[in-house]
Amino acid sequence: MRKEDCFYLGKIAKKFSFKGEVLAWLDTDDPGYFQDMESVFVERNKHLVPFFIEQSRLHKGEFLRIKFEDIDSEEDADAIMGSAIYLPLTMLPKLEGNKFYFHEIIGFKAVDERLGDIGVVAGVNDTSSQALFEIKKGETEILVPMIDDFIVKVDRENKTLFLKTPSGLVDLYLG
Repeated sequence: MRKEDCFYLGKIAKKFSFKGEVLAWLDTDDPGYFQDMESVFVERNKHLVPFFIEQSRLHKGEFLRIKFEDIDSEEDADAIMGSAIYLPLTMLPKLEGNKFYFHEIIGFKAVDERLGDIGVVAGVNDTSSQALFEIKKGETEILVPMIDDFIVKVDRENKTLFLKTPSGLVDLYLG
């Protein structure tokens, strides 16, 4: 499985028992959605390796307590400690309306109510406290804060993101 075809689910955070059980921290709003998985991909030496799950259950809300097949001791668990966990993109729950996954809107046309076509969504910058749409219009990069009030509609069928930006925000880049 290629990393590009997967999404980051979380990482193996700590050992739970001497029988090889681990606690995985899940980077999701709904950890319960993922508690009945049969397998995950664990990143080992920059490759994704399938690991099959014997048993898993939620632990203190945001952790998943996992017993993997063939991980039967503390030493086995130590070998995968800190490893990232991935799942295929096809396993993401479907979102509707104006909710979206960042990877999902890459390539969408960005249309502003006032200015019309302002470019194509090239990425999302979520490294700061405010996530930003990175929109490319020719050689120009336009950064638009990802604020609910700015998002009018996510049109998946036509791959278009409709925005209502405040006067001056986008004009600053295009002017």
